[in-house]
Amino acid sequence: MRFPAFLVSLGVLFAQDPGPVARFDVADVHLSPKGQNRFMGGGGKFLRAGRMEVPNATMLDLIRLAYGYTYTPERVLEGPNWVEMEHYDIVAKLPPGTSEENQELMLQALLKDRFSLAVRKEDRPLPAYFLVSGKKPLLKEANGTGDTGCKPKAASGPPTEGGMRIGMNGVQIALGPGGTIEYNCRNVTMEAFASGLRGMLGAFEFGQNPIKDETGIKGTWNFDVHWSIGFIGMPGEPGERVTVPDAIENQLGLKLEQRPVSTPVIVIESVNRKPTDNVANIAELLPPVKTSVEFEVADVKPSVPGGRGGGSRNQPGGRFTGTNMALSTLVLRAFNAFNNEEVVGVPDWSMPERFDIVAKASTEPGQPVLDQQTLSLMIRSLLADRFKMTWHTEDRPVTTYDLVAGKPKMKKADPKERSTSKMVDAPPGWAPGSQSMVFHDITMEQFAEQLTGMAQGLNWPVTDLTELEGGYDFTLTYSRFPGMAMAGPGRGGDNGATASDPTGALTIFEAVEKQLGLKLVAHKRNMPVTVIDHLEQKPTDN
Repeated sequence: MRFPAFLVSLGVLFAQDPGPVARFDVADVHLSPKGQNRFMGGGGKFLRAGRMEVPNATMLDLIRLAYGYTYTPERVLEGPNWVEMEHYDIVAKLPPGTSEENQELMLQALLKDRFSLAVRKEDRPLPAYFLVSGKKPLLKEANGTGDTGCKPKAASGPPTEGGMRIGMNGVQIALGPGGTIEYNCRNVTMEAFASGLRGMLGAFEFGQNPIKDETGIKGTWNFDVHWSIGFIGMPGEPGERVTVPDAIENQLGLKLEQRPVSTPVIVIESVNRKPTDNVANIAELLPPVKTSVEFEVADVKPSVPGGRGGGSRNQPGGRFTGTNMALSTLVLRAFNAFNNEEVVGVPDWSMPERFDIVAKASTEPGQPVLDQQTLSLMIRSLLADRFKMTWHTEDRPVTTYDLVAGKPKMKKADPKERSTSKMVDAPPGWAPGSQSMVFHDITMEQFAEQLTGMAQGLNWPVTDLTELEGGYDFTLTYSRFPGMAMAGPGRGGDNGATASDPTGALTIFEAVEKQLGLKLVAHKRNMPVTVIDHLEQKPTDN
């Protein structure tokens, strides 16, 4: 069938004119400062003062923000090797009333304009898990009474020998020896158990694809199941770790099978490492925002005596909650510090002094959570107001480290592959509390940067002096807190290394030398530290 020429021309016109593209009014895009705390921001976005702020984001983070978080890291494929390593800061002005959908479209346009990003969407086979029935399921049929769902076992009475408690969603959870958690499941279908499994504490190994029920088991069931969550420093014999697949097979008579499944993915076709320059007057167009650094209201009270564990939650709407938090931890959190070298002068008595905090900041509608920098300033103001904390900053000599080459044992990487680093459980046979970091196509400069904060003693930026070029593939197994590993004979794992620590746990310094053929050499350098001048033991009244 032939169409009139004007209709053909009109069709071409429509195909070539998709309409106006949603764009930010103005955007500041630049590389994140080297040595910046990588935990700050981490690729999330924050909305304030009519702006979208994305601090410390990799290109992978930016793609996921622009195209939706259903595209997990495993679903963003190919691209140059730096897309998971280089970090960027973005501040962009939003037109009033911009919807969430248009925010994504604007970020897509920004990545195309400033980084020449080109991607395509397609389906590819990716691994997924299926819950299937074994020869004899070990389940008890439910009668429909009582609670529904799988819940971690709540703490009651003192912790068992070798166990501890942790705070989770405001509830104290009991952990058994070796960091084992027990889930009590009641009136649960196999479909609900499979779909909820990925969200359970310790079930991190299944990636982001949903777990599908193929057991064929109908009805609702009651059962208990426990496995290890890999808690650093928890006591327990080496090799005692109970994996989730083993727990499901041995305790429930079910199995987890892995198979490839056609999955929507994003493929990076091309992208520039360096963004185009900002406009010359960007500082005038996006001046610093003056925001409140104080909570609007805060309830501070001593925790119940004898409580163990604890933690904090940064919640949507500017809400911050802390449960059984040591005062010393709050002080470190106030300065975004992770060790006692960055903040000194914190009184010894502040560790056992624990508090519960519920605080609320005044935020704009649509603000998901407070950004980490603003939250730290608010906690700082809270401590100054309620605990009369005062402080100053000065340069002091501290222990820093240089990474140098001894007799390198690492494998040269294929430069066509993406650079990645991933924390996994240590193989069986390693000392309690050990963990492994798997690095792929990592330069020594990138490795030195990631070493900062990875374990005790590495409190300051590590300097790469190896003079080794290109990327390397290697695995580093060590204990983050070797002095905390308790029970079990000393073992050095598959590398044949034995540590001086009686538990056999390798410090990161030993692991770097024995496993990689590198060395961390200590030096004294002057670095800026925060000095706490005064801190009161009891807060002022609410």
